[in-house]
Amino acid sequence: MPEDMLRSIFSLQQQFDEAVAKHRNLEYSQEVWIQKEILAIISELSEILDEVNFKWWKDPKEIDHGKLTEEIVDVLHFFVSMCLKAGLGPEELYEAYVRKNRENFARQEGATDRPGYAWKK
Repeated sequence: MPEDMLRSIFSLQQQFDEAVAKHRNLEYSQEVWIQKEILAIISELSEILDEVNFKWWKDPKEIDHGKLTEEIVDVLHFFVSMCLKAGLGPEELYEAYVRKNRENFARQEGATDRPGYAWKK
């Protein structure tokens, strides 16, 4: 995702969060906000599970791509909101992601001292 798209997502989310907090008179500490965002993400992940037939005891239904997309976007919505509440902006998130991605590749390639990650050759 180009950085300008990420900045746009963060900006839209900030506008939405501020409007909701204002119109619903919501004031929580950073700690409580982040807890609420995590609970919302867990709830949305549950909805994704329902969309992809994880219940082996039920007859599977055809996956509705539109509904699946909607639930995944809901997770992103709350994730970005949590980033904002944690004081993490799009640039910092992007840079941290790139660093972690490099580290994950290095671990998988056996280029770190962290045991148990390296791909079998």
